[in-house]
Amino acid sequence: MPDLSAFPITKRWPAKHPDRLQLYSLPTPNGVKVSIMLEETGLPYEPHTIDIGANETWTPEFLSLNPNGKIPAIIDPDGPGGQPLALFESGAILLYLAEKTGQFLPTDPARRYETIQWVFFQMAAVGPMFGQLGYFHKFAGREIEDKRPLERYRAETQRLLGVLEGRLADRAWIMGEDYTIADIALLGWVRNLIGFYGAGDLVAYSELTHVPAWLERGLARPAVQRGLTIPARP
Repeated sequence: MPDLSAFPITKRWPAKHPDRLQLYSLPTPNGVKVSIMLEETGLPYEPHTIDIGANETWTPEFLSLNPNGKIPAIIDPDGPGGQPLALFESGAILLYLAEKTGQFLPTDPARRYETIQWVFFQMAAVGPMFGQLGYFHKFAGREIEDKRPLERYRAETQRLLGVLEGRLADRAWIMGEDYTIADIALLGWVRNLIGFYGAGDLVAYSELTHVPAWLERGLARPAVQRGLTIPARP
């Protein structure tokens, strides 16, 4: 049985099944990337709910795993060389799990890097821009009298949706016929934009054709539906 006692986070969130991959997360657009990936791959794992509303990511135990204080993070008791591996950043975790399982990442080198570039597109552009739009449209940013920040993020979000619309114009998934970690990285953010953030009208989402069809295909996957609710919210 693997010994995870060297990881301080297991003192606050004990592992009932230390032989399984440990997931520390919440069903946010970033968090569900990893829970969806784990459900898609079938890897055994144990989820732990991290209540970001209660600032649990800033506790010493969580910071020992991710000094950046963000979910998701994992501990894989069976990491490289059979040794436990702690990992944070959702994009890095997606790449790790894809390579560990040999799933959802093409083996052809050119297509592999093409897939990774779309994961980075989500990490560098879609996540930050959609998140800022959500802040200024739904949360405390609404109270800011100067509407230039909201307009900046609205315009950039709409532009990014246009990039996705063009990419999906002649393909079912980001990489064509192959569903990959690029789709997994993006699905939760697009869903959140038009759902939780309620920004569909703001960015003219109804005028798109290919992105809504892609999102519907993605949400129809049973593993995606399961992953969207894991871990359970507090």
